[in-house]
Amino acid sequence: MKLKLLLLTVLAFFGINSYAQNNSNGSKILVAYFSWSGNTEYVAKYIAEQTGGMLFRIEPVKPYPTEYTPCTEVAKAEKERDARPDIKNKVADWDSYDTVFIGCPVWWWTAPMIINTFIESYDFEGKTVVPFCTYAATYRDETLARIVELTPTANHLKGYGAVNRDTDGIAEWLKEIKVID
Repeated sequence: MKLKLLLLTVLAFFGINSYAQNNSNGSKILVAYFSWSGNTEYVAKYIAEQTGGMLFRIEPVKPYPTEYTPCTEVAKAEKERDARPDIKNKVADWDSYDTVFIGCPVWWWTAPMIINTFIESYDFEGKTVVPFCTYAATYRDETLARIVELTPTANHLKGYGAVNRDTDGIAEWLKEIKVID
């Protein structure tokens, strides 16, 4: 039992130390993301590692089709009817986070509708929102702008778009926006 307590204490110390070394502004960070293909999840995990942020996966109650074309059809239909797909889980201790990264793939020239559901479920007043997205060809700027538009009561830092799961440039971006040293 003593060994377990010692191990937990050591792990907690290193976790806190790692967070303090990476997070230059002293805020508690949440990295919330929706990912269908795994690209956005890969980028979100990289951001969390760099910032010491807590990961939160935005998961739909009804999963999207696993095949590409059927998934795009569902995504298009959701966009056309301004749907709000239900989310499985909630962020624990929401009020404790100062900075919230919100990430998603580009779907039909913008953020997927589940991002609207997520954002409308929480109060962003006084928080700092940092949008990020993954994309294959274009509409990065429109997607980042949509996340900003959906969080008007928050402060915003410059967003980032990663092509597929390419993390080159993310550490430099996080330094530029002064989230890490």
